[in-house]
Amino acid sequence: MRKRTEPVALEHERCAASGSSSSGSAAEALDADCRLKRNLRLAGKGPAEPRCAADAGMKRALGRRKGLWFRLRKILLCVLGLYVAIPFLIKLCPGIQAKLIFLNFVRVPYFIDLKKPQDQGLNHTCNYYLQPEEDVTIGVWHTVPAVWWKDAQGKDQMWYEDALASSRPIILYLHGNAGTRGGDHRVELYKVLSSLGYHVVTFDYRGWGDSVGTPSERGMTYDALHVFDWIKARSGDNPVYIWGHSLGTGVATNLVRRLCERETPPDALILESPFTNIREEAKSHPFSVIYRYFPGFDWFFLDPITSSGIKFANDENVKHISCSLLILHAEDDPVVPFQLGRKLYNIAAPSRSFRDFKVQFIPFHSDLGYRHKYIYKSPELPRILREFLGKSEPGRQH
Repeated sequence: MRKRTEPVALEHERCAASGSSSSGSAAEALDADCRLKRNLRLAGKGPAEPRCAADAGMKRALGRRKGLWFRLRKILLCVLGLYVAIPFLIKLCPGIQAKLIFLNFVRVPYFIDLKKPQDQGLNHTCNYYLQPEEDVTIGVWHTVPAVWWKDAQGKDQMWYEDALASSRPIILYLHGNAGTRGGDHRVELYKVLSSLGYHVVTFDYRGWGDSVGTPSERGMTYDALHVFDWIKARSGDNPVYIWGHSLGTGVATNLVRRLCERETPPDALILESPFTNIREEAKSHPFSVIYRYFPGFDWFFLDPITSSGIKFANDENVKHISCSLLILHAEDDPVVPFQLGRKLYNIAAPSRSFRDFKVQFIPFHSDLGYRHKYIYKSPELPRILREFLGKSEPGRQH
C-alpha cells in the first residue's frame, strides 16, 4: 500500500510544482504585457497632447469670432431698423421735427443765472421781463453803450429804459435756435456792438432760457414785435436796427415785413448767416446728410415742418420789405450753407421793394474761419457797419 501511494503523491507534487511554475510564468507575461502597453501610452502621449490643445484653442477662437460676428450683426440690424423707423416716427409725430428746428430744450452754457448778465462780463447790462401775451413772459437783456459802463453801475431798470431816449442808435438782436441770450458767441457780439456805441436789446423767445411759453413761429414773431414796440415807445427818434442770426433771420424778416406793412419799418435790417426758407435749410443742414437721398425725403422730413406751421420764408418776406438790407455770411458756414445766403441776396437785390434802399452782401472768406457764428471776430465789422449804416453810425450822433 505504501509503495503504491508514494508514486501518486510524487505525481501530485510534480503537478503542483508544474502548475505553480506555469501560473507564475503566465503572471509574469501578463505583467510584461501591461508594462508594454503603459509604455506605449506614455510614449504616444507627448505629441498628441499639443495637437489636442491646439484644436481646442482653434475651437475657442472660432467660437469667439462667431460670437463677435453675431453681436456685430445684431448691432447693424438694430441701427438699420432705427434708421428706417426714424422717418416714419417723424412723419407720425410732426412735433418732433419742430423740436429739432427750435432746439429750445438745449440750454448752453449750462448753470448760468440769466438774471445776472454781469456774470458773463456784461457789467453794463440790465435784465428784465416783458409780457407779450397772457401766460407768456420773456427775459430781456439791455446793454448800454460801453462808454456808459461806469454810469450804469448799480442803476435800476428805469435808468436803463430812460437811456434808450439818448442820442445813440439801438440794435434789436434776434438769436438763432438752441441756447439762450447768454450764449458765449452772442455775448461776445453784444460786447462788440456796445463798444461801437450801440444799445443792444436782446431776449429769449417764449420757451427759450427763462422765458415762459410754447415755441412757435407765430409766437416768436409776436415776441419780437412786442419788444420792438417796447423799444420804440422809449427811444423817440433814435434809429432802431434789427439784427437776426441763423434761425433769427427768419424771425427778423417776419417782423420787418409786418412792420413795413403797417408802415413803421426799422431803420435797417441786418441778416447774419441767413437761409432762403426753412425747407431748403432743413434739406441742406448737416443733420440731414444721412437721409438726403432717402426715398420720400421731402414727404417724411420736410412736409411735417410745413404741417407744423413753420415756414420762415425769408425769400418771400424780402419781397415785401422796404428798408436797407445788409447780409453777412461766411463761406465756411457748416450749418447754413453760404449759397443760401447768396441766393437770398439775389432774390432781394432786384426786388422793387428795395428800389430806394441799399442792399448789400458781405462774404467772409473761408480762410478766416468764422464759420456759422464767429463773424463778430472780424476786425472789418466796425467799418462794414459804419459804411452801411451811414448817418446812423453812433460816432456821428450828437
